[in-house]
Amino acid sequence: MDNPLTLASIPGKLDRYFHMKIEAVAVFCGSKPGLHPIYAQHAAELGKFIAILGYKLVYGGGNRGLMGTVANAVLMNDGKVMGVMPKILVDWEQQHESLSELAIVPDMHSRKKMMYDLCDAAIILPGGFGTLDELFEMVTWNQLKIHDKKIYILNSNGFYKHLLGHLKQMEKDGFLYEGVAERIIVCDTPVELFNKIG
Repeated sequence: MDNPLTLASIPGKLDRYFHMKIEAVAVFCGSKPGLHPIYAQHAAELGKFIAILGYKLVYGGGNRGLMGTVANAVLMNDGKVMGVMPKILVDWEQQHESLSELAIVPDMHSRKKMMYDLCDAAIILPGGFGTLDELFEMVTWNQLKIHDKKIYILNSNGFYKHLLGHLKQMEKDGFLYEGVAERIIVCDTPVELFNKIG
């Protein structure tokens, strides 16, 4: 990254910084890095912004892939990181050993529920089946009014282009109770995302 990331990198954010209601954000993303370098670059930028803005990161607790990248970026910038990991994934996702806090929970459902309970907003980065499972469960809970936390998709390199197209098709064909834009905020860069968050 050529330019240093600071609060000044986010136009308009500095004025609102001390009036935020958000204290913690959950980040759902892959335990693999993906093939395009922009995925890891955006994950690192996102983590640095989370730390700079004083948010707490709540994430899956692993040290691999984009999960590890975003957590390490927060920690490198003196931020706080809470990991939530089910017992079955301690070896699979390589438990991060340097977190501020780590909760080991019984199963995947417990992990998702704890992450939802601990966060004020959720950010979805590129990932695999687990990331999509987390996205759709959170959107469903949102639709059912179980919670009203905002959900942001970081569409790095157009990763979610086809998924978003399918969601629009679901809306067009009358299978959704609300428009996609009512439940999901899509951003192409971390700067754009943090201009909209809050």
